Amino acid sequence: MRLLPFSAAVVLLLACSCAPQNPRAEKIRFDLSQLDENGLVGPPDGKRALAYEFCIPAGDTYAAQVRAIDGSVEVHRGSRGRIGCVEGQVLCVGSTYQPRFRDVLDRLAELPYVERIEETVFE
Repeated sequence: MRLLPFSAAVVLLLACSCAPQNPRAEKIRFDLSQLDENGLVGPPDGKRALAYEFCIPAGDTYAAQVRAIDGSVEVHRGSRGRIGCVEGQVLCVGSTYQPRFRDVLDRLAELPYVERIEETVFE
């Protein structure tokens, strides 16, 4: 049996320990712990849902796939959003006020073409 040199073993160990365990940890950029079981945040007399946004490639296939996962999503063609969608992408806005919102966000985060999901603040 051949052993790895010490430096190679350290590099391998660091690479394994730094790999993301959950796509949500890397892609969802707002604190889900602030939300209750209904996807609402705030005091009992002032609960509200959070809106979130992300970019997807332009095309009906992508929009249909995202809508199949998240029924709250609205697709805004021609808008960059605060997240800054670029040419060839469209803005998607969804809401945490829906059944199994955490699962929905996890499934969106698993899509390879969704780079990040940010909280949306409407003005």
